[in-house]
Amino acid sequence: MVITDVLDNNARLYADEIALVEINPKFEPESRITWRDYALMQPQPGQPFRREITWEQFWKRANRFANLLLSRGCRKGDKVSILMMNSIEWLPIYFGILKAGAVAVPLNYRYAADEIKYCLDKSDSTMVIFGPEFIGRMEAISDRIPRVRHLFYVGEDCPAFADSYDKMIAYCTSRQPDITLSEDDDAAIYFSSGTTGFPKAILHAHRSLTHAMLTEHNHHAQTHDDVFLCIPPLYHTGAKMHWMGSFFAGGKAVLLKGVNPEWILKAASDEKCSIVWLLVPWAQDILDALERGELKMEDYDLSAWRLMHIGAQPVPPSLIKRWLEVFPTHQYDTNYGLSESIGPGCVHLGVENVDKVGAIGKAGYGWKTRIIDPAGNVVSRGEVGELCVKGPGVMNCYYNDPEASAEVLRDGWLLTGDMAMEDPDGFIYLVDRKKDVIITGGENLYPVQIENHIRAHAAVKDVAVIGLPHERLGEIAAAIIEFKEGCSATEQEIEDFCATLPRYKRPRKIIFATIPRNPTGKIEKPKLREQYCGGSLVEKQIQH
Repeated sequence: MVITDVLDNNARLYADEIALVEINPKFEPESRITWRDYALMQPQPGQPFRREITWEQFWKRANRFANLLLSRGCRKGDKVSILMMNSIEWLPIYFGILKAGAVAVPLNYRYAADEIKYCLDKSDSTMVIFGPEFIGRMEAISDRIPRVRHLFYVGEDCPAFADSYDKMIAYCTSRQPDITLSEDDDAAIYFSSGTTGFPKAILHAHRSLTHAMLTEHNHHAQTHDDVFLCIPPLYHTGAKMHWMGSFFAGGKAVLLKGVNPEWILKAASDEKCSIVWLLVPWAQDILDALERGELKMEDYDLSAWRLMHIGAQPVPPSLIKRWLEVFPTHQYDTNYGLSESIGPGCVHLGVENVDKVGAIGKAGYGWKTRIIDPAGNVVSRGEVGELCVKGPGVMNCYYNDPEASAEVLRDGWLLTGDMAMEDPDGFIYLVDRKKDVIITGGENLYPVQIENHIRAHAAVKDVAVIGLPHERLGEIAAAIIEFKEGCSATEQEIEDFCATLPRYKRPRKIIFATIPRNPTGKIEKPKLREQYCGGSLVEKQIQH
């Protein structure tokens, strides 16, 4: 089975049922638009911008785009890049690329023009489909991407250097393309976050996508009646692979454009969402807004909401404790993964193990794990080493980068770059990223441990601990702290709060500032290092 077979099945079994809903709370036009063979529904004033499509329309739209690509000379294995914001068109376009036998290459919507060019060149993309937000960036590089034969534009007022997707697709047949796919065929290239330099092109076969779907469904038992609320960017593996559990069951998905505690709760209430995947900052913002009284639980019907799960970054146990106090009926799960392992699920906590919050869990469905030392030997339980995973979702390679591939792929095992330890019960705890370990006076400091401690302070919203150069100790730990709205603390108060930590783990610098996170919720520590490692700190150095 390949992932496109599931779309074919859903279109046959649930043809007239809603597959996707798009909600944009920032716009309230005069009419609510729905794809009904391109016709508008009756105007409903005062409603947020909302569109929906059925499974049959999803399937037809994907087939039309596949046939458009084929009519333009797209061959099996060709790379087609997607540069679009989340929208109802995104997933049919993605599946259309797969149905054409091509390789889908989703791009980060934050990329500057030169970064887009780098990714197009790196992936050998021959076609690009982009949205209105990217006209300027694409125009700036349109004459510098010689491999790209066709540019398709999604939206009104098509620029002169591209072809209109909307106009062209209307003339394409919705018949199933005559393309045979296997699990061994290349399916997608996802780019790494680029937090250590230029992003790497991560090549996955169809088996990866299918296994991600089966893993997610095995972990969370999605049914046809479940409604999945999708908020993170679709260009990333995380949100999309979590959605695939509901996709497997033919359940509805709601694409919420924009992140705001009120919008999240309203969408969950209005659409009767049962599964919501959040990032740490979003969960914290919801709790803080409720705590401040800006939002009131009685204003929303959240009775359908059964599962809240989090991934993409270490999850503070204190946050989940707060969440379950406010939402005591929720199931909770932590999900661990990376783009090289097709996103979430290679390790997960399990909803039945809420007493182990703080751990990322055990090997997920179809996965194996081990923790090794620098020589490649498996360490004993309780010892820190590098986490490795093995399973059908491991990438084929870093595309066009054999040296980087060889660094992380060993006999089918993927070296994650995450330092971890296993407790006596076999549960895995992340200690930190290998590259983020701070060596101070010969001692290894793992920033996540310090961050989790500081996050428990009532005034703290977010914290990042980085190493700063030090003449005598080599490095010292600096804690950059962002406060909750309306809250504050002094350096002395933070220092006193850290007094229960072992002396060598206490941060030696305290910096009050905003914590930068990328669209997938990960703290951008390279930016912080660049900002604070230049010797321009004016913050007080805490003496010990």
